[in-house]
Amino acid sequence: MTSGRSSHPRRIGFLFNHDELHQVAHIAPIIPALQRQAPHARVEVITSSERQADAVRQFLDPALPMPAFWSIRPNRSVRLIEKMLGNMVPLNRLSSLKRAAELFRHFDALVVPETTTTFLKKNRPSERPRLIFFPHGAGDRSIGFSPEIRLFDYVLLPGEKTRDRMLAAGVVRLDNHRIVGYPKFEAYANRPPAKLFDNDKPTVLYNPHFDPLLSSWFRFGKQILDYFANQNDYNLIFAPHVMLFQRKILASVEHRLLRFRQRLDSRYDRLDHIHIDTGSPRSIDMTYTNAADIYLGDVSSQIYEFIQTPRPAIFLNSHGAEWQGNANYEHWTFGPVLDDIANLGATLDAVLPLSDTCRLAQARAFAYSFDMDNPDSPSRRAAAAISEFLERP
Repeated sequence: MTSGRSSHPRRIGFLFNHDELHQVAHIAPIIPALQRQAPHARVEVITSSERQADAVRQFLDPALPMPAFWSIRPNRSVRLIEKMLGNMVPLNRLSSLKRAAELFRHFDALVVPETTTTFLKKNRPSERPRLIFFPHGAGDRSIGFSPEIRLFDYVLLPGEKTRDRMLAAGVVRLDNHRIVGYPKFEAYANRPPAKLFDNDKPTVLYNPHFDPLLSSWFRFGKQILDYFANQNDYNLIFAPHVMLFQRKILASVEHRLLRFRQRLDSRYDRLDHIHIDTGSPRSIDMTYTNAADIYLGDVSSQIYEFIQTPRPAIFLNSHGAEWQGNANYEHWTFGPVLDDIANLGATLDAVLPLSDTCRLAQARAFAYSFDMDNPDSPSRRAAAAISEFLERP
């Protein structure tokens, strides 16, 4: 892939600039596909931690040349200030972007899974690098369609739902996006469900988000863990969003709210029918969404990964949302919604087996959210889209 304007090979960077690893699988599978699609391009990787670099390497093809890796590790003083502020503001991410600005200008494009990178466009608009965005998830929260997305030069999307909502919000145009499918499904396909318990009881996955307004953890979390600790009919996997237990103070820029996260009592760890994971790789590689029989949660986009196979789901309205008819809560049509947990036991008993109504709602929503019909893989489709975009004047 070479430009008609230059004999130099394109430099395409895959940028991973987050504290945790949950965004890696959304774009890393595209790297080897792009190496094949554009063998004359220089496909490179930029990370902000060695953990990220190791996570990316898991998705590379050993039969292909190893991409160059660049590190934009955190500034110690900025990291210290961020910790003193309770990790409420992503100072480290912003500082890393600023300090690496000169490196980035040597790239024709950066492929990214989050919107913090638009800092580069806000503070020093230029033609290089062009920013290519793939959202890390296909959920319904309004933050997924935020105004910052307008700053991206090109947007890759998992399906029609995200495209339609982004077009309606005016954050993409008809000519600057492409639906390519969901590389994360490709990355973890054909793995058998993990056996986490030594019994055949139904397993519930409790998967609260970290957003201090929307998360059910702050109001219902302890009660839910106590409920499962004191019953013997169900197993419980407690695997919240990985960011919930990485910070003592949770901040929502979208909702302008701060909350202190409660401590997790160690007594739950000692129970054979409760499995707790507050941030291991298994909490982001679909191990738990594949292993559970029932989903219990609030606004996490992991519900859409869970319904790849339709199964019962229960949602917790801990913040008094008027959710009916609200696109930000479309996933709450997949099962019953509880405003408190007094009826949690009865609701659990009632959702198995999955009703035809909920099965149909889940199947329709999944098909609308993910383009799964194309015979080509999501990673190859994304690689082709990137190549074609970079050939445009």
